[in-house]
Amino acid sequence: MNKIWAIFRKDLLIELRTKDSFNAMLFFGIVVLVIFNFAMESLRSSIHSAVPGVLWVAFAFSGTLGLNRMFAAEKENGCLQGLLMIPADRGVIYLGKTLAATVFMLIVEFIVFVFSLVFFNLTVWAEIPYLALIFFIGTLGFTAVGTLLSAIAVNTRMREVLLPLILFPVILPVLVNAVEATNIVLNTADYHALKLPLTVMTVFTIVFGTISYLLFEHVLED
Repeated sequence: MNKIWAIFRKDLLIELRTKDSFNAMLFFGIVVLVIFNFAMESLRSSIHSAVPGVLWVAFAFSGTLGLNRMFAAEKENGCLQGLLMIPADRGVIYLGKTLAATVFMLIVEFIVFVFSLVFFNLTVWAEIPYLALIFFIGTLGFTAVGTLLSAIAVNTRMREVLLPLILFPVILPVLVNAVEATNIVLNTADYHALKLPLTVMTVFTIVFGTISYLLFEHVLED
């Protein structure tokens, strides 16, 4: 546990000093909201039905920017081999990196969501606990897969292009159910119907996380 915390703390300190990933993620997420806000100007009467999809488009693409930089610092500074020399199971690196990526994404998602309340004129005080749960499970599933695939893509020349291409087809079940769950909370308030998408998201997150944890050591060795 201490080693997981050490890796998480290292990534957190690096990001606090440089803010490269955070600024890019936040900027991209807000730009997506602005574009959709203007694009749907003539559809104000039905704009709320599109908000769940817009939110998760912003979350997913901004999150991909952060995942692209997850191993970049170690790779660019020649520290990746040093990271692999940690006297612990390689899965510790995976868990520390996944935790850091999840925290970064959740912070960005919170800020982007606040902006969406203004852009789309949303009132969601009673729905916040449900949305927080959906965002957490969806983000954890996203980063569970993204951390593994980021480790694969970091050794390629075109990692910025490769990562989205291999990530989105895999993570689609989580994203689709996250959009559906968010739509239920924001537009129907039928919380009984929320059980199915939340269950599917949770199952896929657990499966993805377990498989990624087991495969991570082999990915690093390659």
